[in-house]
Amino acid sequence: MPFDPTVMKDWQIAAEAEKNMPTPEQYMDMLGLEKDELIPYGRTPRVDFLKVMERLKDKEDGKYIEVTAIPPTPLGEGKTTATMGIMEGLGKRGQNVGGAIRQPSGGPTMNIKGTAAGGGNALLIPMTEFSLGLTGDINDITNAHNLAMVALNARMQHEANYDDAELAERGLKRLDIDPKN
Repeated sequence: MPFDPTVMKDWQIAAEAEKNMPTPEQYMDMLGLEKDELIPYGRTPRVDFLKVMERLKDKEDGKYIEVTAIPPTPLGEGKTTATMGIMEGLGKRGQNVGGAIRQPSGGPTMNIKGTAAGGGNALLIPMTEFSLGLTGDINDITNAHNLAMVALNARMQHEANYDDAELAERGLKRLDIDPKN
């Protein structure tokens, strides 16, 4: 099902590829997941990784490749495209491959650079949901950020208002977080 990226734009390739995108049930079969390990989320399922890890805890661990920094080409091919290419290449060699790609920031979406969904035939689909943040990931990131900030603010408040003895009574050690530095 490869498309010619010299003739078709990424969004056109994505639209064509999405016509054959697996259903959540097909993903479950392809990935060897149990019914309760897949959470439907629009056209794309989410995986309950804690349940999967619990079920597979006695299995041998797989290999891990981390793509952290690649200067993009003038056409915008960077980390996502490299990650997709690595996964496709290993899959072509018969390896059981999976990947995790962070959701892109808003910059790529507003045509400042690429779509942050890969490119050509190494393209993440569904491209629109991924690029516009409709995959559910951004809420998790926002909640984690907010939780960390609430904890930090509470700690700074405690350290500003209580001496070491009062902190010790609460089981806290002074961290000496200076909000001015």
